[in-house]
Parts: sequence; C-alpha cells; structure tokens
Amino acid sequence: MAKLMITHSQLVHPQIIDCHCHAGKGDRMTAPWNTIAPLKSYLRRARAAGINKTIVIPAFHSNYDEANAELGRIVARNPNRLIGFAFVHAKRDAGRIFDMVGRALKNWGCRGIKVHGFDAMPSREVCEAARKFRLPMLVDVVSRPEVVDMLAPQYPDVNFIIPHLGSFTDDWKAHQQVIYQIARYPNVHADTSAVRQFDYLVQAIRRAGPRKLLFGSDGPWTHPGLELHKIRLLGLPPDQRAMVLGGNVLRLLRRAPRGAEVTEITSSGQNTRYETLVSEGVAPGSRDNLPLIPESEYHL
Repeated sequence: MAKLMITHSQLVHPQIIDCHCHAGKGDRMTAPWNTIAPLKSYLRRARAAGINKTIVIPAFHSNYDEANAELGRIVARNPNRLIGFAFVHAKRDAGRIFDMVGRALKNWGCRGIKVHGFDAMPSREVCEAARKFRLPMLVDVVSRPEVVDMLAPQYPDVNFIIPHLGSFTDDWKAHQQVIYQIARYPNVHADTSAVRQFDYLVQAIRRAGPRKLLFGSDGPWTHPGLELHKIRLLGLPPDQRAMVLGGNVLRLLRRAPRGAEVTEITSSGQNTRYETLVSEGVAPGSRDNLPLIPESEYHL
C-alpha cells in the first residue's frame, strides 16, 4: 500500500485537535465532573492556544441518552470546532448499547464512544458496537491498565484510546504498563491529558512511537494551553509533532460512518464496508493500515 504524505503546510501549521474534553450538564452534583462542564472559558483558551477542533464528551450522568442528546445540541451550535463522542454505561445500558450508539451517530453526528471505568469497564456489547460502527473508543481505565490486556487482543479491529496514559491520579505503575501496551498492541493508543509526570510522555514516544500518542487536555477543568505546551516541550520533529497534535486522531476518526451508511448499519446491524476491510486484511487495528493523512482528508 502506497503511503500518503502530509504536506509541508500541514507540518508548519498542523491542525491541532484536543481529543479529550467534557461538555454539558451532569445530574448528580457531587463533584465538578458530574455537575457541569461549561465550555465558554475552555473555547476561549483553546482558541488562544491555537487548537482548531475539540472532541467533547458528556459529563457523568444517570441517563446517557439524555446526555448524548444535549452534547449533540452543543456540537450543532459550534460544528466547526466540536466533535462529539457518545457516552455509554456498560452495565446500566446493557441490552441497548447498539441502539444508543446508533442514535448518537444518526441524530447527533457522534464519531466515537466513551466508557469510564468509574461507571463500568467496557463489555463485549460495547466493543461489538464500536466494531460494527468502526468507532474509536475512549476508555478511562481508572488506574487499572490490566483491563487493556483483555480488550485489545479480543477486539483487534477496535481502536482503543486510553486517557491520562492510564491514570489521572499519577499512578506510575499504570503509566508504565500503558506505555508497554501501546507499544505492544497495534489498536491501543493513549492520550496525554493530565499526565503530570512528564518523563512518562517521553518514554511513550520512545517506546511506542509518535503514532500511538494523542494530544488531549481533559478540559474544561484543565487549561488546554498548558496541556498543549507539554507536547511542544517534547521537541518532536515537525512530522511527528503533527501526528500527536492531530494526525493520529484524524486517522482514527475517518473510519467512522456518516449519513446513509449510519442508517444502513443501524437498520441491518451489519457493516458491509467493515467486512470488506477484514477480507482485504486492512481492518482498523492492522499494522499495515496506518498511512499518513492526505491533504484531502486533513479537515473534518
């Protein structure tokens, strides 16, 4: 397969995509992350930092169908800046995950799935939905990276993104294990959000390479400009920096279905395009299916 090249202009001015931010209201009101995630200050800060687009996820909620709908309305008000990921609760929503994700794609244009271990770890049902819709899955493993060793080999055709390099709470053992996992598994990636021990980001690049790390901020509670500066401090060559800042997440997002294809999958439960990719040996997790982003696909 011929490799596609990033243009010189994209290297000098790469599109910067924050792959991890929250938006909307929660309904528990026991902590900031389940009360409200306001975007006004975040968007101003992100614009000042040069961030072009942001993947947004609902706040914790007792009804993720409602939360996903609210997120969809937020994205619809700012479609040039925001990309939605649907949130699901693997246990509470069991038996209707496929329908929930299908609605989020069809009605709100979501491009991925978020699962948080604080709610429940991903189930086979969630992974099957991600597989059928060809969606990346952002999985917060809450310092339990051993879960990744079950997910990744069972679903090699699903791309998993592990936020915080495995631990929001600075668990160095989790960071080390996730670095090993992103180097080992073609379908496992990590984001840089809220990783305070900088040398683990350095290790991630050295061991796994720039294709496996995605810039994220975990906004709106963290400052996106501060999180972005960590990537610049890595001192990567322009082509590698462009991958981390946006190229990698674009590579994962471009497989998500749109329009009539979403309707086809939700109505039949089948994904004929995915079956073709598998038969041709270029399923989403394949090591041979990692071309650089062409100019025609560099903007969502």
